[in-house]
Amino acid sequence: MTEHQLRSLSIAIDGAGAVSALLIVPPQARACFVFAHGAGAGMTHAFMNHAAEALARRGIATLRFQFPYMEKGSKRPDPPALAQAAVRAAVAEAARLCPGLPLIAGGKSFGARMTSQAQSTAPLPGVVGLAFLGFPLHPAGKPSVARAEHLDAIRLPMLFLQGTRDKLAELELLEPVVQRLGRIATLHLIAQADHAFHVPARSGRNDQAVMDELTKAFASWVDALT
Repeated sequence: MTEHQLRSLSIAIDGAGAVSALLIVPPQARACFVFAHGAGAGMTHAFMNHAAEALARRGIATLRFQFPYMEKGSKRPDPPALAQAAVRAAVAEAARLCPGLPLIAGGKSFGARMTSQAQSTAPLPGVVGLAFLGFPLHPAGKPSVARAEHLDAIRLPMLFLQGTRDKLAELELLEPVVQRLGRIATLHLIAQADHAFHVPARSGRNDQAVMDELTKAFASWVDALT
């Protein structure tokens, strides 16, 4: 059972109907994270649930939302323009529902990339930073930095939370990207974690320990930012 009260919402997207969303605002929240899901699972996936709850315990509100394809039960992700429109609609809703709270936008994997693309195209109103939980730098087995080219157009602080065993972001490629972005980019590596932030048993840690580290790093970055 969730520790914090969930508020179910519906967010209208221009030309694409409406999508479901979930809002958690803990007492004395100090920021709101517009939290987009990954390509293969929606906003109620276990990782999304656990991350939202863990962030709430650290005073960070979250607005999760479905991309239109996920809302329709499709397995094929939306075209970038539609996905970015969904991000913009969610950011606008977060600003309306959480007035006065600094907004952080980003998400898990696909959600992180669509959010960063949206910001690179035109600034997301009210957003003061972007946070990526497993930025998908390239497809598994196809190392490349082409997916990071748009990041150069972003002028907001960016947080990359990445596992050292992430097959969608080889470190020898990701680290130079972050260095190239300069002082606005922060990379926090989570030892032994894969793209789903799972760690092997031999690491001596479990998924809860990883989530604690991930959300602590997120909250510390938000505090420094705001």
